[in-house]
Amino acid sequence: MAKPAQGAKYRGSIHDFPNFDPSQDAEALYTAMKGFGSDKEAILELITSRSNRQRQEICQSYKSLYGKDLIADLKYELTGKFERLIVGLMRPLAYCDAKEIKDAISGIGTDEKCLIEILASRTNEQIHQLVAAYKDAYERDLEADIIGDTSGHFQKMLVVLLQGTREEDDVVSEDLVQQDVQDLYEAGELKWGTDEAQFIYILGNRSKQHLRLVFDEYLKTTGKPIEASIRGELSGDFEKLMLAVVKCIRSTSEYFAERLFKAMKGLGTRDNTLIRIMVSRSELDMLDIREIFRTKYEKSLYSMIKNDTSGEYKKALLKLCGGDDDAAGQFFPEAAQVAYQMWELSAVARTELKGTVRPANDFNPDADAKALRKAMKGLGTDEDTIIDIITHRSNAQRQQIRQNFKSHFGRDLMADLKSELSGDLARLILGLMMPPAHYDAKQLKKAMEGAGTDEKALIEILATRTNAEIRAINEAYKEDYHKSLEDALSSDTSGHFRRILISLATGNREEGGEDRDRAREDAQEIADTPSGDKTSLETRFMMILCTRSYPHLRRVFQEFIKMTNYDVEHTIKKEMSGDVRDAFVAIVQSVKNKPLFFADKLYKSMKGAGTDEKTLTRIMISRSEIDLLNIRREFIEKYDMSLHQAIEGDTSGDFLKALLAVCGGED
Repeated sequence: MAKPAQGAKYRGSIHDFPNFDPSQDAEALYTAMKGFGSDKEAILELITSRSNRQRQEICQSYKSLYGKDLIADLKYELTGKFERLIVGLMRPLAYCDAKEIKDAISGIGTDEKCLIEILASRTNEQIHQLVAAYKDAYERDLEADIIGDTSGHFQKMLVVLLQGTREEDDVVSEDLVQQDVQDLYEAGELKWGTDEAQFIYILGNRSKQHLRLVFDEYLKTTGKPIEASIRGELSGDFEKLMLAVVKCIRSTSEYFAERLFKAMKGLGTRDNTLIRIMVSRSELDMLDIREIFRTKYEKSLYSMIKNDTSGEYKKALLKLCGGDDDAAGQFFPEAAQVAYQMWELSAVARTELKGTVRPANDFNPDADAKALRKAMKGLGTDEDTIIDIITHRSNAQRQQIRQNFKSHFGRDLMADLKSELSGDLARLILGLMMPPAHYDAKQLKKAMEGAGTDEKALIEILATRTNAEIRAINEAYKEDYHKSLEDALSSDTSGHFRRILISLATGNREEGGEDRDRAREDAQEIADTPSGDKTSLETRFMMILCTRSYPHLRRVFQEFIKMTNYDVEHTIKKEMSGDVRDAFVAIVQSVKNKPLFFADKLYKSMKGAGTDEKTLTRIMISRSEIDLLNIRREFIEKYDMSLHQAIEGDTSGDFLKALLAVCGGED
């Protein structure tokens, strides 16, 4: 078991049991398995309360006392997932990894995901121990077995990782960073075909510290995160392996938080993955994994395990988890820093925003107007032509088409489209035809009219638009509805929520950079409010979150973590409720990473039974020329499926065709 670096705090959830007596524990386990049936509760309680080192001593004492192999007895007495979990805990980590890899390459087919997870995430020392354990347990050479069961570039990268020779020097050469960036760029983006050997050499051998700087510089140089280039240049299992390596370089704990989430989301549970990670990380970084899990997925790892498993298997997993982060008082200061770095990286790094809808080349508004008229004339409507033209023109070009349509035919294109189309397709096409500010104004008006208010739509729009966009919305609202947006919000909302929305609707957010001294003062201002003083807390948060610039707020959030050991989003969720909480969370998430905020909204609009077409349509329209490409990248990164796939699986007909055209491609 790898020990934490000198001076580093222990981040595992399982600790050495105090007053440990291996002989006494061996007797207790023997008693629990003696006679008819076994006392599973006693077995799980004892084994999950001992460290791996202590479990090895229990195995030795058991053999000395009873002349029997403890693991063999446990296998005989227990069954199914619970047996796999308990037996996994009883093996030293290196032997546990060796068994997992042996199972992954035995029999028909290969479990590539298991190979990727283990070999991409282990340290040099852990790799060396794994190779030795495999040789000892199976009297076979691990590298030879991997070569015999895999092929191509995937095999080459696995063999490189198996050497356990990644550089470990934290002193980084700026010249070498620049050279590696250039080599990766020339091996992929600038080359016809891809020089996979360069990717293998650099990602397989350079130190983590060095590669983090390479990734940062790569983004600045190319305008793309390294992950996007890997997806574009590589494919299959090799692509998945390289992405896993990049994730582990950025944050091994975040990588495992994602793997755990994907193991339990949706129908069915990937128990082998769940068991493997809970066993292997319980004495390494489970606390960090837990904190990142809660920050990223807005639920605790504990609660997800509780809802997704059952029986003694569940009880044992929960013991390994070590606590519920949704419970009062559960928080881990060091992990808060990890969580901060996680989103700080994505928020700062991906600065180049790109839409999916761009101005058409050789644009001819006359020809487009005539083609649209023809598509709507006579019996029936040519929806394909309408979709093709409107989704492949920029909004400015669509406005020219509207003018030309009126000049040629004396007709209102919007009115004609409205009469020819219906349902979700009509809402999407008509929305694309409106200037963005007028579209947003209409969405705000709809959110406030009739019985009930769509607070989520109000929050989504007002919390994410720039000052210029907000001012344009105010003008459009006044022009279209002969009433100020502020008056409308005042009439339809109340209390602190109304004050927040009106503050956002003024479009007066500061636009400068960060001011460290002032950021510390702002962080202190919101940190000093006594817990329970809800009114004062909401007022202080509003004054800062609704007025400071995005770069400044990022610094405020970092200072807040330093002062309180809490992420500001966690504090908001803990101390506030209802629409006020939702509005502040939306602002914070937008500041952290706006494309990720919209990716989450899109995912939630399509997950589960039924689709929230209004939200789906609104985001696809409003972000299509701003950052939908960035949203796509965040979507596939977080949910392990492309936005294209999600839309394809959740919509149909002409609405599906139009959405996919706006989406702009399959990742």
